[in-house]
Amino acid sequence: MTKEKLIQTSHYCQKVSIQKNNNLQETIKEVLAEEVPIAIVYNGISHVVMMASPCDLEDFARGFSITEGIIKSLADIYSIEVLKKDNGIEINVEISAEKFIHLKEIRRNLTGRTGCGLCGAESLNQVLKIPENKKNETKFSSKSILKALKNFSEQQKIQKETGATHACGLFDSEGNLIILKEDVGRHNALDKLIGASINSQILNDYFVITSSRASYEMVQKLAYLNLKLLVAISAPTALAARLANQLEMTLVGFARNNRYNCYTHPAQIIG
Repeated sequence: MTKEKLIQTSHYCQKVSIQKNNNLQETIKEVLAEEVPIAIVYNGISHVVMMASPCDLEDFARGFSITEGIIKSLADIYSIEVLKKDNGIEINVEISAEKFIHLKEIRRNLTGRTGCGLCGAESLNQVLKIPENKKNETKFSSKSILKALKNFSEQQKIQKETGATHACGLFDSEGNLIILKEDVGRHNALDKLIGASINSQILNDYFVITSSRASYEMVQKLAYLNLKLLVAISAPTALAARLANQLEMTLVGFARNNRYNCYTHPAQIIG
């Protein structure tokens, strides 16, 4: 058994004082990842509440808006304002009148658990959205993938402190880290990465590593960057593999300890 007492808060983690079961007389300090209700509000109308880490929230709003099909490009967003409330955080996003009218037509009202992207979806068409597939016959180096995996684990700062977050990283063709985002939810981490990357000069031979399993939604979201390699630390789902195959995306799973499994389009990986 352990007991805990809150002693200090930062923007993304909470320090606590605990006692471990092998010595209840000794107090030690530990760091817990924060998990906060984040409401995304478009033009004054609340659209969704997600449980997420309270960092990189403007990137989160941009990425979520893109991958949910609410906007087509960042030009559709006029402003983003992050407001701290007593019971959570509110992100106010001002979008174009055209996109707001479209949003009202497809609007869903959901309260998601950690990283949950389906709760409250009203139809199957809202779930299996297939982004436009652009041709990309890029080859990827196995050596660069293994190098990127090492860099990936070393750069997860919140995970190192708390042991409770996921991460998604964007890497170049040499396996060098370009951008890394962390969150308590794997989908949120990828939305943050997409939001931070969408206006960057992303080349075809860039790829993404996720610390989680590869669900269909991770594949679906990555397609918005038109990248053709997703590397997951854990397993993919069958639907993720089918979708990756349809999108001509190389899907790698169980990427750890200097090895990995390739589930789709293995010809895209060279030695």
